Amino acid sequence: MIQSKLFRGALAAVGAAMLALALLVPAASAAEPAEGYEQFAGCPTKAESEESNECIRSEVYGGHLNMGNKEVPITEPLEIVGGVNGKFENFTFNSEGGLHANPQKVPGGVIGLTGLTWLLELFGSEALTLYATAELAGVPTEFHFSTVTFPLKFHLTNPAGLLGNTCYIGSNSEPITLKLTTGTTEPPPPNEPITGKEPKLSFDALGIVHENEGIYVDNAFAAPGANGCKLVLFGFIPISINGLVDETSELPSPAGTNEAVQEFNLEFVARSKVYP
Repeated sequence: MIQSKLFRGALAAVGAAMLALALLVPAASAAEPAEGYEQFAGCPTKAESEESNECIRSEVYGGHLNMGNKEVPITEPLEIVGGVNGKFENFTFNSEGGLHANPQKVPGGVIGLTGLTWLLELFGSEALTLYATAELAGVPTEFHFSTVTFPLKFHLTNPAGLLGNTCYIGSNSEPITLKLTTGTTEPPPPNEPITGKEPKLSFDALGIVHENEGIYVDNAFAAPGANGCKLVLFGFIPISINGLVDETSELPSPAGTNEAVQEFNLEFVARSKVYP
């Protein structure tokens, strides 16, 4: 029973770690892991972090995020490597660890975001590709065995720089607060409850614990409007299009109309095995 709780606690800690990494200061250097544990290279040694006695690595490989009338699938994996204490809390990492994030392609591109179809004639479809990258908007809280709460903001970018470099959905002062769970949600209407999935547990000969095919969910959060979005054409003075983005994307969107799903694998092991 105690072990089961620790394993579930690891899931919550890793979910928080995905978004807490930007607030942490990595150590200056990283030692070489023992043979067979190379994937934990981002876990801090004892000299780098006295408290971290478990090494952890997680990969989010699928899922989606729905906000307003936009759905962004998770098609590019996100990898997290670092260390936690005996309670699977206080995630930290060295210079090789942290969050290795990939921008996610947004269906519909800049035209879908703004509704400005005439941009296609000027730039072509490739230059109007749109990407969303999740960033921390505060400190994760409410750590429990199968849940975690964290604030997010999403940075919107495109190859041609048509939106500038400050276009976000959510901000530090008005974050998108996800309360992820592997259990069942309790959203306000019109959303109905959805259920996550606890991962499959296995062990290997190296003492590594594997937890695969887990799913975090939340469909009870609200999403704020756009901020910092500007239309920049041919080097002219940028024009704010926050209102246009909100109208086209149906933002802000109230609680009970959005959804987040994260499919993940997790592995962890005692730091003493990684750095004997």
